[in-house]
Amino acid sequence: MPEQKELIHSFKGIPFSTRVSTELLQALDTFDAREDDVLLVSYPKSGTHWLAEIMKNLHSHQSDNLSSGLVTLTSSLEFGDLSKFDELRNLSSKRLIPTHLSYDMIPVQFKTKNCKMIYVIRNPKDTAVSMYHYYQQNPHLPNVEKWSSFLEIFLKGEVVYGSWIDHVLSWEKNKSNENMLFLYYESMKKDLPKHVKEISSFLNISVSEDKIREISKKCSFHEMKEQAEREKVNTNHTVCALTSDRKLIFRKGVVGDWRNYFTSKQNVQFDAVFKEKINSSALASYVEYE
Repeated sequence: MPEQKELIHSFKGIPFSTRVSTELLQALDTFDAREDDVLLVSYPKSGTHWLAEIMKNLHSHQSDNLSSGLVTLTSSLEFGDLSKFDELRNLSSKRLIPTHLSYDMIPVQFKTKNCKMIYVIRNPKDTAVSMYHYYQQNPHLPNVEKWSSFLEIFLKGEVVYGSWIDHVLSWEKNKSNENMLFLYYESMKKDLPKHVKEISSFLNISVSEDKIREISKKCSFHEMKEQAEREKVNTNHTVCALTSDRKLIFRKGVVGDWRNYFTSKQNVQFDAVFKEKINSSALASYVEYE
């Protein structure tokens, strides 16, 4: 695909959008983390914007009435060039920092300073379908027209941020760390208030039960999609390193949509490629596909 040469580059064998500069990726370990930083992590199309919206609402509704201005949801850690580090350094508020990076690429100070990290996992079949549509709609990514062609590069780990299972496995190395919280997209869809409460407890944010229900309603997929439709695009700020257009973020948000795309043969092929590694992963083995 000739478009990939223009829109995708590789760093340490992992494909990245050209909206992520090689210079920044090379300098990640020079990034100055703070003890109160919170990393919001996921593989692309797995719920980063959802988690970010929940986090914003939790901080603005916490019971101690701290000003929401004391917290800033930044653009993606890897979005842009080296000026990003200056931008984040100049923030006086507590920073909520989204990223799609694998654990091995996370700046070392996030680890040595024991920063809180929340990782959202979505089943890889729905993730693949969602990424397929994203590739078609996002001008910053190659346009892979056929689903069968996209599935092939997804299975090979040749999409942005590489292999889904390798990404999960990189974070699983740290699963016993008390400063890490792992969430499942499908479980959040089933009972969002339960997980909003879990996140608030993990971050030591005091929020009433009424506020948890209010936040859960406000952060439903339907509400967030409608809000995105009303918002103007701010090209200078993006939770995702792949686009600043929130209208591209929300498509269906359902669980099990993969069945509308996978043929029986493709499903067998997918399971064969993923089975061995998924069976060796405690995190991946709990993923739900319906």
